[in-house]
Amino acid sequence: MRRVLVVDDDADIRVIAELALARLGGFQVMLADSGEKALALASECVPDLILLDVSMPLLDGPATLCALRRRRATAHVPVIFFTAASSDAETSRLRGLGALGVLSKPFDMAQLARHVRSILEPLE
Repeated sequence: MRRVLVVDDDADIRVIAELALARLGGFQVMLADSGEKALALASECVPDLILLDVSMPLLDGPATLCALRRRRATAHVPVIFFTAASSDAETSRLRGLGALGVLSKPFDMAQLARHVRSILEPLE
C-alpha cells in the first residue's frame, strides 16, 4: 500500500484529505500538523508522496521542502503543495522549488485521490 504524508496546520483539511486518500484512493495516510512533525514522520517512515501546505506557522511549506531535500531518505520523495492562493506566479514559484504540482484549497475529494494516483503510478 502506498503511503502519503499530508501536512497541513488546518485539522479540517487533514481530515478531508485523509478520508479522500484512504477511503477513495486506498492509500495509507500519515498526518502532520506542522513542518517539524512532517520532518520527524518522514524520517521514521519515508512516504511515497507528500502533500504539503504552503502557509504554516514556524516552518512553512517551502522551508519544509528544503529540509526534506537535504535529507538523503526524503530527497527524492515527490511533493505536491496545497495552497489557498494559487496564482500563476505562485504556482510557478512553488514548482521552481521542486514541487511536482500545486493543488488549490479547497479541493474535491475524488479529484485528490485521482491526482495522487496519477502521480504515483508512473513511479511504480
